[in-house]
Amino acid sequence: MQTAIGTDINIAAAFLKAGELVAIPTETVYGLAANALSEASVSKIYAAKNRPSFNPLILHIANINQMHQYAFVDEISWKLAQPNQALSLALLAEIDFPLAAPSANPSGYISPTNAQHVMDGLKGKIAYILDGGDTTVGLESTICEVADESIILHRAGSITAEQLAAVSGMKVLDAAAYHAPTISDHRPDSPATPGQLKSHYAPHTPLYMGNIPELIQVHVGKKIAVISFHTYYEGVDNFMLAPDHQLSTAASKLFATLRAIDNNHYDIILSEHFPNEGIGIAINDRISRAQFILKH
Repeated sequence: MQTAIGTDINIAAAFLKAGELVAIPTETVYGLAANALSEASVSKIYAAKNRPSFNPLILHIANINQMHQYAFVDEISWKLAQPNQALSLALLAEIDFPLAAPSANPSGYISPTNAQHVMDGLKGKIAYILDGGDTTVGLESTICEVADESIILHRAGSITAEQLAAVSGMKVLDAAAYHAPTISDHRPDSPATPGQLKSHYAPHTPLYMGNIPELIQVHVGKKIAVISFHTYYEGVDNFMLAPDHQLSTAASKLFATLRAIDNNHYDIILSEHFPNEGIGIAINDRISRAQFILKH
């Protein structure tokens, strides 16, 4: 299959109506979209990404009023749900079905934040890439659930726990600290939501997170790339994500930086712990899931 990049919503819609896969921009990362009501189309997502069949997908709709067609939506969930990407919303308005759309990358690799990233990973496997430029957030969306008069935070993103609490008036609990019986209880490796696999968002280059000066000493003699918030370290190649000291800037650059490092033949990537507040919580989550795991 030949993969094209363009900005034509009508072409993207035509491919989706024909059961093909289209990569779409969102405010977070690029998604790999298919007709969510077509089993054959959804199966193509899993095949193109080599995604585990037990890993669930997110549903995208044209407007918030359509939520009731596909799920029970309580009042608090209604308040929390607001999609926000003009090009993708315009595309959704052109079709009469919702889209299933995980991140548009090979499963387990770094999520794409521009059209070229998608092409690099899925060229020849999908029909069209709808080019909306660089994403603004740069990290996958926040995933939460209303349960037992609390908000359960399954995946941290740009919408923070503080914001969820302010809108809902409820206590926000991390999913790791909350447990209710789910289907995944019968299969521990089956995540209840996307983005929960222990190893995820990972570059090909081994990555370690921790105290940078100590890690540099451990890996003396290697070609080292260091990812930091805004600190410069001697004797290594520095990739400072936010010289402006803004966590939102660091988040928007993280995945593109990991890809750039991966393409430049480093032996190892070392990363700081970022301030564990706001979107910094999501940054730390993504880096921790990208860490090198020794397989026995």
